Amino acid sequence: MTPNKLHHDPDTFTQPCTRRKGAALLASLGLALVFLVAPCQAGTNENSFALKDGDTMVFLGDSITAARGYTKIVELYTLMRHPEARVKFWNAGQGGDTASGAVSRLERDVFARGATVVTVAFGINDIGWGTKADPEHKQKYLDGIRTIVTECQKRHVRVFICSPAVLHQDPEKAETEYLQTMADEGMALAKSLGAGTIDISRAMREVQRKVVAANAQEKDPKNITRLHVEDGIHLNDLGQLAMAWALLKGLGAEADVSDAAVDAATATVVSATGCRITDFKKLPDGVAFVRTDAGLPLNLGVLSALQYRFVPVPDTLNRYQLTVQGLSAGRYNVRAEGRLLGTWDAKQLAEGMNISSATANGWEPGGPWDAQSDAVKELVDARDKMWMGGKIRAEHNATNPKSAALAKEYERLDDQLTKLARAQAKPCAYRFEVRAAQ
Repeated sequence: MTPNKLHHDPDTFTQPCTRRKGAALLASLGLALVFLVAPCQAGTNENSFALKDGDTMVFLGDSITAARGYTKIVELYTLMRHPEARVKFWNAGQGGDTASGAVSRLERDVFARGATVVTVAFGINDIGWGTKADPEHKQKYLDGIRTIVTECQKRHVRVFICSPAVLHQDPEKAETEYLQTMADEGMALAKSLGAGTIDISRAMREVQRKVVAANAQEKDPKNITRLHVEDGIHLNDLGQLAMAWALLKGLGAEADVSDAAVDAATATVVSATGCRITDFKKLPDGVAFVRTDAGLPLNLGVLSALQYRFVPVPDTLNRYQLTVQGLSAGRYNVRAEGRLLGTWDAKQLAEGMNISSATANGWEPGGPWDAQSDAVKELVDARDKMWMGGKIRAEHNATNPKSAALAKEYERLDDQLTKLARAQAKPCAYRFEVRAAQ
């Protein structure tokens, strides 16, 4: 089906930012990318993270969910930030599905999976990509939302009704168009029934406005950034990251990982939130200490920091703070487990900085926590690939005489991969050194 009135194509959108462009940027920096964010105050999120130990989370949605993009980022975040929480994830996305259509597969795809939490993201198919934006189809959508909520509540499943991902359109016009207003009614209905809601559309629109502003300054059409593939509906990698960010914030994901502050002049620990500081030593030209965190930052691999100018992961999900006061004037190398994170002056270190993605070499992970996250990401991807293989087998090769044995083997390997990812995500005690740069 071809999108019509809900699909706009402003000149500010063409091709996505490429890896080649990122590589060129790194090369221009002499392979010395140090990703930092402005100093920010540490605090605690008023709302605790919605996922708890023992939960099974199901993502119920259409083809955007079935693409298995944002769902893996939510899983990765949970593993890194809450490695002790035994949370399972299941993707129940189905291409072309609607809120009313999903009712018929709740038992198979949600309740039979042991769901304790479910996110529900529909909308664009419910109105036929804009061709059925009328009262009849809106009512079917609302009836589907009502049934999903009530059926989940009967089984004590915590449900979050979400507005859909943004479309490739003018973000200012989208605010009052049919899809958003219908989603608003759906979320209002869900709230009236006691369910949770997450306004993914408006959160993603914050990102979309940044993309539009950046594209307006871009002279080379080849370097224009997009959130979508060519159809203007389905998300590319940046769009999936934006949706993951919106969903995580809606689930109460904490902004602060941990915050360590030490004083080099008095050889004392000023504060430690979300971490422990031990083995503190004053050195002739700096300080050394061991930092052990309760959870670790989320990182998404080499060049991922280039996407953070649009999706504010560092400030809103990934504040991994380091403050070193009392240093003599000058520049200092900061190392973790011997690996150089960067070189900064005493004033910057005294003000505090977010070192979640800091690296002295943009082609390699930064601190050891960065490498941990990269490794966990690969394990999440591996589990996802295996899960998809099992789904294809179950749906299209169920007559295989070895089907039952294969299903058990898939289940066994899934459990092993999940345990391995949790073990890889578990924080270690890392030695930091802050010493005068030569």
